[in-house]
Amino acid sequence: MKLFNIILMISAVLLIARLIAGHNGMQFYKEKREAVTQLKQDNDELLKRNELLSADVKDLKVGLEGIEERARNELGMIRENETFFRLIPSEKSPEER
Repeated sequence: MKLFNIILMISAVLLIARLIAGHNGMQFYKEKREAVTQLKQDNDELLKRNELLSADVKDLKVGLEGIEERARNELGMIRENETFFRLIPSEKSPEER
């Protein structure tokens, strides 16, 4: 009976060790849970980006305002007979002014 108890205890310890550190154990579960969380965050960022791109496409399809805004911001274009002023911040600190 004593030998049976020792074998039973060793088996229990081995089973617990396998549960914690085995192939499908707690460590594996924790790593996969973290990977799923990271993938969900990546998906949320991509969804936001897709919404912005969809809005840009819609603006470009609907009217010229989107094209004009993009030309102004990205290409620095201005209209005919329009004056463009660029304000350059001074290098002085606010206290020296």
